[in-house]
Amino acid sequence: MKDKKSILFNILKLFAIILITTVLGMIFRRLGIPETNIVVVYILAVLLVARFTQGYIYGIFSSVAALLCFNFFFTEPYHTLQVYDPGYLVTFAIMLATAFVTSTLTTKEKLLTEEATEMGLETQTLYMLSSKLSDAADIETVIKVAAESASRLLQTNAGCIYVGKHGEPVYIQQLGSEQIHRNISNLEEIRGRFSDFRTEYLVEEESFTFPINGRENILAVLRISRDISEEKLTEKKRLLHSMMENVSLALERIEVTIERIEDRQKMERERERANLLRAISHDLRTPLSGIMGTSEMLMDMTEKEDKRQQLLRGIYQDADWLKSLVENILSLTRLQDGQVVVRKEMEAMEEIVECAISHVEKAFPDREIQVKIPEDFHLVPMDARLIEQVITNLLENAVKHTTPEQGIEVSVTYTDTDVVVSVKDEGEGIGEEDIPNLFQIFYTSKNRLADVKKGIGLGLTICETVVKAHGGSIKAHNRKDKKGAEFIFCLPYKEGEEADD
Repeated sequence: MKDKKSILFNILKLFAIILITTVLGMIFRRLGIPETNIVVVYILAVLLVARFTQGYIYGIFSSVAALLCFNFFFTEPYHTLQVYDPGYLVTFAIMLATAFVTSTLTTKEKLLTEEATEMGLETQTLYMLSSKLSDAADIETVIKVAAESASRLLQTNAGCIYVGKHGEPVYIQQLGSEQIHRNISNLEEIRGRFSDFRTEYLVEEESFTFPINGRENILAVLRISRDISEEKLTEKKRLLHSMMENVSLALERIEVTIERIEDRQKMERERERANLLRAISHDLRTPLSGIMGTSEMLMDMTEKEDKRQQLLRGIYQDADWLKSLVENILSLTRLQDGQVVVRKEMEAMEEIVECAISHVEKAFPDREIQVKIPEDFHLVPMDARLIEQVITNLLENAVKHTTPEQGIEVSVTYTDTDVVVSVKDEGEGIGEEDIPNLFQIFYTSKNRLADVKKGIGLGLTICETVVKAHGGSIKAHNRKDKKGAEFIFCLPYKEGEEADD
């Protein structure tokens, strides 16, 4: 529709200029001005047509029209296209050539001027875009600049939507000189639509939609009104892509800044939490040791048949459980802060298992723990103190989830490269929803027996941290042969054999 109106408007300009020139020529003839001056006026008319219309075709038509009008109105015989004087044929040829050349040069100069103006506008737009993006401190500012620059570059309405994963989604539309905030109701749909996008842009009902991609995922989409033709959109494609690359870099820069701030805040929270836990744990250790020592002394002073013996044992066990909890908290905070260094020495895993079992049986004398040790013997490079704590935590975890009648078993086996330690129990087992989260810090199962002492989810986290620091792995699952759970960790021992050799 716009092209038809433009063509009609250019034709009207052509006829208006030729008509006015013809009227001026008649006035010149009445005033006795020579015909050569009228020829110059027609050439001027051709220049004006070339200047105020678009394209070469109107200049060519105006050259022919000027020749015909001069012949029809100003050469004998008048009001006819016949020529009596052959000399006029030379005049017509020179007039047509002059008009054609001047029209062509004028049109070309006009197009070059328009191109230069357009390139200047594009350069200015890109410069302003880069300048504003470098100063942008938040995502909303980048989206505003993107919408404004796209609208300015293409001379049409444009909008930009932030669909990244850092911060709230933002949709800003540039309508003329006004910017409007829009609501986004289909954010996930937009992300999904461009997840496997292969073309340059998507043609929608009201817009051409371009994805603005980051290194790993889509960051934003740019919507260009369909008032612009695809031909002009193709002409501006290179500049549009440059603009979108600048927007992508600015968004990624801000996202990285947001991530750093979030990581710094998270580290500060973790540091404060660790300091608080460490301070509380240190303050609890001394009174707990006093309670345990006093209760143990009183048990030795009391007859085993005395009813108070059971009360004293309960005090001792609860204090020991609290002390174990405190030790776990201290160990975890030290491990996370890097204060605990793994000092590997060649150790026998069987001896470490025996020490851990002795500690647990002392705290829970009514529990019997079965042990399976292989006949072959290997030295394993490890920090004995830390691995003993791992086995102790796994055994105490098994005690918490079993009754005295239910069995607990520790076994040690060797593969070609690893030593494998397994702790099995016949308790209630692990809930399927708990298995993926068992080793997460502060995670505790919601499916617990009513009489089980409640922990705070540190023991298994410490086990995983220590085992991984030794280059090993740890996992848990429900037993297949009978009811209960099984925890297995592996440590490499080939280093030990090579060192031993």
